[in-house]
Amino acid sequence: MAKWQLQEAKKDLSRLIDRALADGPQIITRHGVEVVVVMPVACYRNLTTPARNLADFLIHSPLRNSNLVIDRDQDSGLGNVGL
Repeated sequence: MAKWQLQEAKKDLSRLIDRALADGPQIITRHGVEVVVVMPVACYRNLTTPARNLADFLIHSPLRNSNLVIDRDQDSGLGNVGL
């Protein structure tokens, strides 16, 4: 992530926004301390919008089409739940 000093970000806000859109989040520092991140609104919404339920989370998981195979440990005794 690129870092911008606050005075530089204020002076060249248009370029800062263009860089955020093209290259991703940009960090703004004040007195050498990271204080703010400028990012495209789509990235922000992706980070802040919770999944509605477990099914929705699994459907939109980046692992959905990864061909990941998970085998249950047959020796754990967890297969019978008292039914």
